[in-house]
Amino acid sequence: MPLIVLEGPEGAGKTTQVRMLAEWLGAAGVTVVAVREPGGTPLGDEIRRLLLDPASDVSPRAESLLFMASRAQLVERELIPALNGGAFVLLDRFFLSTYAYQVAGRGLPHDEIGAANRLATAELRPDVTLLLSLPVAEGLARAHVRGGHDRIEQADVDFHERVARAFEQFCTREWQAAHPEAGPVVIVDARGSVEDVFARTLAVLARRWPETFTISTGENAPSRH
Repeated sequence: MPLIVLEGPEGAGKTTQVRMLAEWLGAAGVTVVAVREPGGTPLGDEIRRLLLDPASDVSPRAESLLFMASRAQLVERELIPALNGGAFVLLDRFFLSTYAYQVAGRGLPHDEIGAANRLATAELRPDVTLLLSLPVAEGLARAHVRGGHDRIEQADVDFHERVARAFEQFCTREWQAAHPEAGPVVIVDARGSVEDVFARTLAVLARRWPETFTISTGENAPSRH
């Protein structure tokens, strides 16, 4: 069964869209597993706490390796078993975030990060990655409304601009051809209401899996709360 990843900069609405997709698929009778990075396992959740705590003093290299450790545990303990069990798997962030945040944002070497990622993922490849696109200022404003900024959100605007430019590059044909491990990456406009974004997300998925994502769920469509 497919691994569907949602990616994007801060405040793009990935978590909301993953939840809405999980509700939609569940209402349609589809077995679905939804998890997030970092996290999704007891080890990963503890790593998430350390990585996002504003009080944590984490160097860029340590940051990247902690993300990899969380990912390796998630792949082995949750993703592969769920996929082998026939579930649709929805993942809130995966290794494109590492390429964006740790390589483009922090300036770590691409080749070394790529090698570490191959070990962490056991070369598990997404069937599709939906990249929610949103201007940096709007995304950070949304994150501010949501609550206090975590350690990564607190980075300066230049950092977040580098991350956003990297995500844009991931959508190009040239980048994807050079990075087959990423699978297909499709951009989704994340501006507007969550319902608007969800409609765009479903439209993309319906082109890939029409037998699943054109099911009419009527009153079972997910709410935004």
